[in-house]
Amino acid sequence: MSQPALLAHDLVRVLGGRPVLDGVCLTASPGHRIGLIGENGVGKSTLLRVLAGVDEPDAGGVTRPGDLGFLHQEMPFDAGSTIAAVLNEALREAREDLAELDRLGEGLARVPEDDPGHQELLDAYGRRLEQAQDRESWDADRRAALVLDGLGLGTFGHDRTLGSLSGGQRGRLALAALLVRRPSALLLDEPTNHLDDGAAAFLEEQIRGLPGAVVVASHDRAFLDAVCTDLIDLDPAVDGPVRFGGNYSAYLSEKRAERERWERRYADEQQELEELRHSAGVTAHQVAPDRGRSDNEKMGYGHRAGRVQSQVSRRVRNATRRLEELERAQVAEPPRPLRFTAGELAARAEEDSRPLVSLGDVRVPGRLTLDGLELSATDRLLVTGGNGAGKSTLLAVLAGDLPARGEMHRRRGLTVGLLTQDTVFDRPERTVRDTYELSLGAARAEKVPLASLGLTHEADLDKPVGQLSVGQRRRLALALLVARPPQLLLLDEPTNHLSPRLCDELEAALGSGPGAIVVASHDRWLRRRWQGRELRLEPGAGRKEDTTRA
Repeated sequence: MSQPALLAHDLVRVLGGRPVLDGVCLTASPGHRIGLIGENGVGKSTLLRVLAGVDEPDAGGVTRPGDLGFLHQEMPFDAGSTIAAVLNEALREAREDLAELDRLGEGLARVPEDDPGHQELLDAYGRRLEQAQDRESWDADRRAALVLDGLGLGTFGHDRTLGSLSGGQRGRLALAALLVRRPSALLLDEPTNHLDDGAAAFLEEQIRGLPGAVVVASHDRAFLDAVCTDLIDLDPAVDGPVRFGGNYSAYLSEKRAERERWERRYADEQQELEELRHSAGVTAHQVAPDRGRSDNEKMGYGHRAGRVQSQVSRRVRNATRRLEELERAQVAEPPRPLRFTAGELAARAEEDSRPLVSLGDVRVPGRLTLDGLELSATDRLLVTGGNGAGKSTLLAVLAGDLPARGEMHRRRGLTVGLLTQDTVFDRPERTVRDTYELSLGAARAEKVPLASLGLTHEADLDKPVGQLSVGQRRRLALALLVARPPQLLLLDEPTNHLSPRLCDELEAALGSGPGAIVVASHDRWLRRRWQGRELRLEPGAGRKEDTTRA
């Protein structure tokens, strides 16, 4: 049975008076794995919701397979439901396939071949058999055990309730249910959140093995690079959203070239418009030769002057016509993309051979065990490890926000800034601009304008912070830290919810400058390129590795 495609045409969705989707078209054919990328707020999640049918478009339409799966739609269970109930629902279609094949097989055995109903039963059997083969229905129970184990849920008793699971565990269970189902089309929104390396690699393998269409919105550059056959960039472009063939690495080079072509086309058109406006506004007197008549020209001067005026008039008419055409169809000015332009992320501490922070035999019961750690004044330390290893706990201890047993020494007067994973502002009704100015003080906010950091669009400055997306709030929190750089900057999963390009620019900024920076991250793309020290934590085992990369 051929897998159906997922089709969308001319989608328009307006939210809060602002068009989030404007004429978006998409074709997701079986076997294609399409990544959606772009700045926060460009409509990635909105597009997924419209494709899934959770949200209705204001215009346009979607043709979707009947068994489409959407990650945020797959847990219609209350807190008292068990893992077993979620798995039974995920296995329901496969079990229906097998039961229907048994029923049709029994019917075929009873109905003679020359009976008119035999062919009808045979056709139905063939269709159901193809469907069962596509879903790998015979292997569904084994696949369920494999998927749970691959996503780190294999040791969980099936009688555990959803209410006993953490938010990340429930998210992984929802993802497991989708992979067990193997729907004809799969929509995923940030599927690698809460996944460690092993689970992320397992997910990549599973998605590459799906026969149907996959559309995924993700900030995980390593994931996009590993699974995508196509990428759609929803950031503003000259001809609307751009589809790039290939993975994230291929996209990077093509995106730069596409932006350069847009900027060059816009500049050329603006120059032509300026020249046409000049030509259209020039009078015949300015263009015609301004000289007196010689004696031997007096007889033909009027004729020649008329011919010149005619030529000038035709030239002006042509310029005016071309000007009108170009003004109607001119290319829009490329919007200024966010560019992370912060200077020094961390401030220089006074010259001193002593470490900024020294930890010895640190214990946070049930959360962190660390034999020792020293941070120098210009350190660059990457903290890695699986979920529950204590990465966030270590950063909270370093920041002085979490008490711990053991020896802890900090330089007197040390300034520390911590970017946490969950960003909450006390006054959600305040605008972005006011929050920034009141947090920093008027003098500092004037010296380092928020817009100059490349983390917030001008259009968002007067929005209440409570209306910002998760990614926009994280960018504002980061801006507040780097606008007054601390001597020790602690960043917990700093690339979460940032666009891929901003992630690249932030990573570049991490590698240079004074001050000490500690980053806790599961971001495989960042970790592959890290040039400083690395500290790996293991749940219950503390420090496992402390290396310096060349």
